[in-house]
Amino acid sequence: MTASKNKQLVIFGSAEMASLVGYYFVQDSDYEVCAYTVDDEYVDAESFEDKPMVPFSKVRSLYPPDEFEMFVALSYQKLNQFRRDKYIAAKEAGYALASYVCSKSVTWPDLNIGDNCLILENQTIQPTVRIGDNVMIWSGNHLGHGTEIGDHTYIASHVVISGHCQIGKECFLGVNATLKDFTIVGDGCFVGMGASVTQNLNSGAVVLSESGQVLEADDRRARALKRQYFKL
Repeated sequence: MTASKNKQLVIFGSAEMASLVGYYFVQDSDYEVCAYTVDDEYVDAESFEDKPMVPFSKVRSLYPPDEFEMFVALSYQKLNQFRRDKYIAAKEAGYALASYVCSKSVTWPDLNIGDNCLILENQTIQPTVRIGDNVMIWSGNHLGHGTEIGDHTYIASHVVISGHCQIGKECFLGVNATLKDFTIVGDGCFVGMGASVTQNLNSGAVVLSESGQVLEADDRRARALKRQYFKL
């Protein structure tokens, strides 16, 4: 039986991210999506996803913050700074900012989460994890016990963050990145797809993985590895 919708939500955004966020809220929360909004100069239609699209300059009068909450549905443009700025603008307009945690994830009652967070399906979030404001966590990640995620950070899919890590503000962690336990990551860091982080990172650092080396079938190293792993 579908839960009754007793909370009213306006979503900031008019692109794929906003569409996806709206779907999750409609299908898996007690929020009703009532409208979408963007900066005035980007309004190019009267509706989006069959809901009204209104200029941000008019959203308070049409959807007042004492009746409606807001979610800023933007991704990681400008290393999360664009989403951060719109998050601040929504708060300054008086809106409470909703968070979403997918019911198809594993969490514990002591999960501490800020506002305007999006946490999608198939997470394993262990006890005593703290997640700041305006954090986006895509599907299928592991957040180890005692880990802290800073404000405005974006974590892509299948990232493994071991226990007691500290991730700074406005970071980006790419698909399949791995962080060892007790790692400290400064603000504004970019950890690329498949990167392995085994030491602390200063603010602004970039970690890239090496491209996967391809060994042809007749290479002696390829034959040796196959023998080692598959007993050929």
